Amino acid sequence: MSIEAKFLKNVWYLSAWLCELASGSLARTIAGVPVLFFEGEEGYAAILDRCPHRFAPLSRGRVERGSVECGYHGLVFGADGGCIRNPHGPLVSALRVPAYPVVQRHDGLWVWLGDPEAADPALIPDLSFIDRTSPEARVAGHLENEANYMLMVENIMDLSHADYLHPTTLGNGINTRTKGKVASEGGVISIKWHADDETLPPAQNAFLPEPGQRADFRNEVWWHPPGVMTQRLMFGPSGRLESEGADSRTAHVMTPMHGTRTHYFFCHTSDGVTRDPSIAPAVLDILLSAFVGEDSPMLAAQQARIGDADFWDLKPVLLPIDSGAVLVRRRMDALIAAEHIA
Repeated sequence: MSIEAKFLKNVWYLSAWLCELASGSLARTIAGVPVLFFEGEEGYAAILDRCPHRFAPLSRGRVERGSVECGYHGLVFGADGGCIRNPHGPLVSALRVPAYPVVQRHDGLWVWLGDPEAADPALIPDLSFIDRTSPEARVAGHLENEANYMLMVENIMDLSHADYLHPTTLGNGINTRTKGKVASEGGVISIKWHADDETLPPAQNAFLPEPGQRADFRNEVWWHPPGVMTQRLMFGPSGRLESEGADSRTAHVMTPMHGTRTHYFFCHTSDGVTRDPSIAPAVLDILLSAFVGEDSPMLAAQQARIGDADFWDLKPVLLPIDSGAVLVRRRMDALIAAEHIA
């Protein structure tokens, strides 16, 4: 199967944070499909961003009164994809673009590209920790990355890389010394790194009551197909994790754009930022420094070496640290194969 075909359709994709639609519309490619999001008369709508006439991007036109006017020849389409105005003739049935179910949840906009009858909002992964956090205490963003979404998923499912790619911030060997424990339940795959009486990485060490003191460490990630991950990180003085520990939750959402390009949505919350939202910009700087300066270039270079080849065809040499990532990749292969057969 080609790299471009490895996308699920019958699944909810996080496509934008709501703040990104402040102008009323947004064009974004999701799993190989160009989609135009805009405000309809009854909430946000999502339609194929391609006019059926000459295939011009509808996003190059005008959005007003809950409809979209093609900027090339003036055809107007409603939220259901049907043409509601044709200045050149009658409203024939062929003048229609696909419309997709769209839901607002967890401060984001989610789209379903597959069978609309199967688009149950209850299938959206639970990111309610975002809703429980005030907007000023959320550290969130969207980045585009030159790598396949599965490479980016694996980057989170194997955090031993932090010891080598982020040695001065997020790693000091703790993720390598601590063997991740993998579990699978109800379609969700988790991996947990637990360590007691350890020396913490610099980024966490700085938040201890006494920097440099020994500490207990809990780092846990849950994956929901195709690319929604929640991470919980807890640490505190040895033996006092429950009473004096720091606690944070982060959503890492990898939404494929094309075969070798991915949307990365993140939202970090913590008890520290909740107590003092003024530190949110500093936390954002730490996150962006790690990802933009270190993860993203490595993932892009990894993708360049893989090219258009199938991952398994390259016969990767697997290590014990790959257990979570491999389980996720095999689960995705099975889900995609089942959808294509159906």
